[in-house]
Amino acid sequence: MRIRTATAVLCAAAAGIAVGSLPAWLRAAAAPSTASSATVHDLMARDLNAAPGKEVRMLTVEYAPGGSSLPHRHNAQVFVYVLQGSLRMQVQGSPLVVLKPGDTFYEGPDDVHAVSANASDTEAARFLVFTVKDKAAPVSSAAQDSRP
Repeated sequence: MRIRTATAVLCAAAAGIAVGSLPAWLRAAAAPSTASSATVHDLMARDLNAAPGKEVRMLTVEYAPGGSSLPHRHNAQVFVYVLQGSLRMQVQGSPLVVLKPGDTFYEGPDDVHAVSANASDTEAARFLVFTVKDKAAPVSSAAQDSRP
C-alpha cells in the first residue's frame, strides 16, 4: 500500500480503511503535492486479552528521503524502534530528538506528535511501530482535533 504522507498511510493501514473513505483533512494530506511518500506494512492487530476493549497493533513504516507526516495524535501508547536510517521525532512540549538504528521513541495517548520526519534527504528511514489503544478510539487524528 502506498500513500503520499505517513499520516495517511498510518491511519489507513492500521485501521484497514480505504483512502477514499478517510476524513477530508487526511485525503488532502494524501495528495501528491503535500509531502514525500511513506510505505506501511501492517504486521499484526490483536485484541489484548488482559485488558478487554484494548488492542495491540504492530507495523513498519518507511519514510522516503525527506518524507514526513503532519502533526497528529494517535490516541494510543506508541512505541517506536528505528530499524534503518535516521528520524527526527518530537512530541509537543518535549525536545526534538534525532534517532538512529536501535533507538526508541515513546508517544503517549494525549501527546501531539509534532514532528515525525526522515532526517535525511538522500536515504530512506524505516521503523517498527507498536501501539496499545482502545479498540473504539481512532488510530490517528489531526493535531487540531480534540481527543475522543
